[in-house]
Amino acid sequence: MITSPDAYFGAGGHPIDALKIWQGGMGIWGAISLGALSAYVAFRRKRRSTTFSTLADALAPTLLIAQGIGRFGNYFNGELFGRPSTLPWALNVPVEKRPHGFEQFATFEPTFLYEALWCFIGAAILTYLSRYLLRRPGTMFFAYISLYTFGRTWIETQRIDPAHLLLGLRINVWVSGFLFIWSTWVVFRRTLRPRSASTLDKI
Repeated sequence: MITSPDAYFGAGGHPIDALKIWQGGMGIWGAISLGALSAYVAFRRKRRSTTFSTLADALAPTLLIAQGIGRFGNYFNGELFGRPSTLPWALNVPVEKRPHGFEQFATFEPTFLYEALWCFIGAAILTYLSRYLLRRPGTMFFAYISLYTFGRTWIETQRIDPAHLLLGLRINVWVSGFLFIWSTWVVFRRTLRPRSASTLDKI
């Protein structure tokens, strides 16, 4: 709803449409935030021997793998590709699925493939860093956000599908950039500073 407001608040749209995931799926930001909220509510309903932050750390690498696999759905739907390209791995897009103004181009950057590969690489990096980032619960999850948004910020600048702009940049670029800066700051703060009890550690 935030990054594509016209689909829900514009002519013919309705806010309730954001919940109809069977009509096109859910954006990654909504999927992660609502998924995390649902998992937290379910976690709190039963007494556990660990904290939710520890659970989130354990799930972080698998979330990246799941996101990477999910991106291949864009290939079958012929969507979310990038600029025209003649690279050997460029995607051949049918005329009816080419964006307005790009009908004369046949092959495009497979940005969804770039994101899938970045997710898999990110999962490997998180797994390697786990020995250093598991000292404080929750740090791995923030590292997951940092890694994903770092790649997403660049990938988003390559896409040519319709999107809302803010100061000449796609809104998703701003969202990714903000989340990257914030999560990276949290990771460094929690890694470099001496451990002290915090609200997040106890969640």
